[in-house]
Amino acid sequence: MPDPIRPPAAAPGPPGPPAATPRRGGGRSPAWVRDLAGAWVFYSVLPAWPWIEPRFERIARFGPWVGAVLGGVQALVWLLSSGWLPPMAQVALVIALGLGLTGGLHSDGAIDTADGLAAGPRVLEAMDDSRVGAAGVQAFAVLLLLRAAGLLALANTGLAGAAGWALLSTAIWGRLAPLLAMAHYPYLREQGTAGFHRERRRSLPLELLPGLLLLGGLLLGGLVLAGTTPLVVAAVLLLPALPALAVPVWFGRRLGGHSGDTYGACVEWTESLGLLISGLVLSGAG
Repeated sequence: MPDPIRPPAAAPGPPGPPAATPRRGGGRSPAWVRDLAGAWVFYSVLPAWPWIEPRFERIARFGPWVGAVLGGVQALVWLLSSGWLPPMAQVALVIALGLGLTGGLHSDGAIDTADGLAAGPRVLEAMDDSRVGAAGVQAFAVLLLLRAAGLLALANTGLAGAAGWALLSTAIWGRLAPLLAMAHYPYLREQGTAGFHRERRRSLPLELLPGLLLLGGLLLGGLVLAGTTPLVVAAVLLLPALPALAVPVWFGRRLGGHSGDTYGACVEWTESLGLLISGLVLSGAG
């Protein structure tokens, strides 16, 4: 999630919620459908839905649904390229695709968060700086390496579909993690427009419900229909829950709260660690 953390008079940061473009008949759609359309616009670079006017009230709860689409596209590309591309080329392709589909939205937050953590008492000032520091570059490199290591480990297990399921699962869990941050930690910026995510949310169970229903459906469908073993499906769908729970707590305790930058960092670190953990566990089990 982006961190538009600058006051209006300062240099611009990443965008806040975009203004909805009126569409004929779109305002008659149910509020949750319009929020889902808003999440689609906010969290991806994919074309907006025709005939539905997006709303940006409670879009964070639908982040996992958008993540499922983005992770699903990456998984499809991985599966289609298996057998004719070397694993390293597959890794580079799906990682680049993931960055492209989000416009680098969450990785920008991860970079700014790393710069802030390295700045000591000037944490918010450093996160506010549009220049990328050494800590941000190193954090981004580590994230890429973790993803690559996880995907290569999954590819080397020889388990059919393991990497594809993991790409799908981590994209969902990555977008569940900020919901925990919003529920349990204050927002650090008084004038940060990313605070609307927290201000407009409802109870944590209601915010988590769409994403958990999605995961439950995937788990049930995967266990019944997947060509790979049920244990593999269960592992790759559930193991990323570990970083999804731990990462928001770690950032929240280090900073005393969260911002839009750290929401994005939660997405990136959960996805990367989720892929790595899944790859290591399945490699060890094999």
